[in-house]
Formats: sequence, C-alpha cells, structure tokens
Amino acid sequence: MPWRETSVMEERLRFVARLLDGEGMSHMCREFGISRKTGYKIYNRYKEQGLEALCDRSRRPARYANQLPEPIEQMIVRFKQEKPHWGARKIRELLVRRLSGDVRIPAKSTVHAVLDRHGLVKRAKQRRRGKALLFRSPCPPTRSGAPISKASSSSAIAAIVTP
Repeated sequence: MPWRETSVMEERLRFVARLLDGEGMSHMCREFGISRKTGYKIYNRYKEQGLEALCDRSRRPARYANQLPEPIEQMIVRFKQEKPHWGARKIRELLVRRLSGDVRIPAKSTVHAVLDRHGLVKRAKQRRRGKALLFRSPCPPTRSGAPISKASSSSAIAAIVTP
C-alpha cells in the first residue's frame, strides 16, 4: 500500500470538517497532534474567513520596530556623497546638529551600517601575517629551562622522561 501524502491545508480542512460534524475539540486535537490553543485558532479563523484562512500565512513582520526612517537614511547617504572622506562618527555629529531634538538620532554603528548597505564604506585591508617559525635548540632543555651540556645529556633526558 503506497504512502498517502497530504498537505497542511488538507489536514486543517479535515480537522475543521470533523469539528463541524460534532466531534469534540480535545479529542480532535489529540488525534491530530496539536494543542487545543492551535485547534481553536484554526477553527476560529475558519469561522471568520472561510477556506482562505486554512492556507499558510506569511511570517514576515508587518513592520520593523527599530527601522531607520527613510528620510534620515537618505540624509546619511547624501552627507557621505557630499563629503566622501567623512566617516560614521562625523556624519552622526552632523545629524545631531541638523536634527537637534526633532527625531531620535541613530547610533554611530547604525550610520555605519547604512553607509555599508549603500556601498559607501571601503573595507580595511586585511593584514597578512607570516607563519610562525619553530626553532629547535641543539640541546634539549632541562626541567628548569636551561640547556644541558652534551656530557650530561643522557642522564638529563632520563630525568625528564621518568617522573
């Protein structure tokens, strides 16, 4: 017997249809593996909006709470284009002077993020670091760190190896 595949919308439709036939909410939620809160949410959406309410909804937020207003973002970009050698700190200070209490001034990091988003910031060159060189001493060190003379090296090695 082949496996039967169903979509989320079909499952929700079956859930609502059985509720409309008179089956209990708790029993149905247990059978479908959802919480009662989710069951009531699906059922109430169906009663208010019909079949369209059973489709998946977008999870994208309707608005972004801390998004910078568009005029301020454009002002930051314009200042940078006028003075290309200025950085985020100077541009923020200019915003403080120009807007002076009218609007909440963005942080320096926000101004930098806007400039970066518009491609107005040059990345610093990455420093190239050489590989570490390991030097080997001709004589192995003792526990104290001082090199051993060749005459006593065999006894010192034995002392290092044995605890």
